[in-house]
Amino acid sequence: MNFIFFVSMISIPHKTKQSLVLLIKLLIVGAAFYFIYDQLANSGALDWEKFLILFNKNQSVTGIIFIMLLSVLNHFLEILKWQNLISFLYKISKVEATKQVLAALTAGLFTPNGIGEYAGKAMFFDKSATKKVLFLNLICNGIQMILTVIFGVFGLLYFNAKFNVITTRTVALLFGITFLFLLLFFFLKKFIIKGYSIEKLLHKINEIPKYIHRKNIVLAICRYLLFSHQYYFLFLAFDVDLPYITLMAAITSIYLVASSLPTFQFLDFAIKGSVAIYFFGILGINEWIIVFISTLMWFLNVFLPVIMGSYYVLIYKSPLTLRMEEIKN
Repeated sequence: MNFIFFVSMISIPHKTKQSLVLLIKLLIVGAAFYFIYDQLANSGALDWEKFLILFNKNQSVTGIIFIMLLSVLNHFLEILKWQNLISFLYKISKVEATKQVLAALTAGLFTPNGIGEYAGKAMFFDKSATKKVLFLNLICNGIQMILTVIFGVFGLLYFNAKFNVITTRTVALLFGITFLFLLLFFFLKKFIIKGYSIEKLLHKINEIPKYIHRKNIVLAICRYLLFSHQYYFLFLAFDVDLPYITLMAAITSIYLVASSLPTFQFLDFAIKGSVAIYFFGILGINEWIIVFISTLMWFLNVFLPVIMGSYYVLIYKSPLTLRMEEIKN
């Protein structure tokens, strides 16, 4: 979608531009499907024979419907978050918000840390609003990251207290670095780099009405609790009998560590899977159950939405094209 934005800015004949945009959309969808296929078909970490044995042993129609419903709700909450934030600029329907979120997810699939998602959403709006749309998407993703850090830190501290994963000295060092970072944040908030400063960023955040922020925070908390508990319920489905707090501490720790690593969305299950093996391995959980559940989470929350998002990428029309069609009609 980044490339579509670039093409739309170039002064070239309309029909040629349409052909280029179509080609780019096909390349995005083609690349997305290739990356997914490559990970599912050729990953050495996956043993499909063991997957089928595990699945046939534990399958339950009610359980499958419940887990899939959690995935639907997960993305529905993200759609509501985006509809809520973008209402600061434009009023859009849930259908339009769905289109934008899923298309952006597809565009961000093979970009580092999903950066392409920002351009994916911006493409649905006029160029004059691009910076504001990017900023709102930053707020949308930022609150989710902040919650991941907050829940993850508490989870990691609890997990470490029980299993002594890292030494007390390391914990003290991490807290010292965090405290130093907060001090720098406070003293350098007026420091300007290329016209931008932390103070200016905070001022722009405060320009957004408080009721929008409140709703964004509530939806983000609900979403975090939902997808982390989806992980938890999958372990219950595979007869993992561990205390709730211990298992949830491991899950929140995994999300914290995995989210801090630079990666691509299509590699998400491999990154989370490897981190999960370390944490759940300490709890004595079978490695193949960990890999299976991590892959299933990726399949439900990335693969299936990307399939739907690919459709919206293919039918995408720029705001300018839509206005031209309205004029003709």
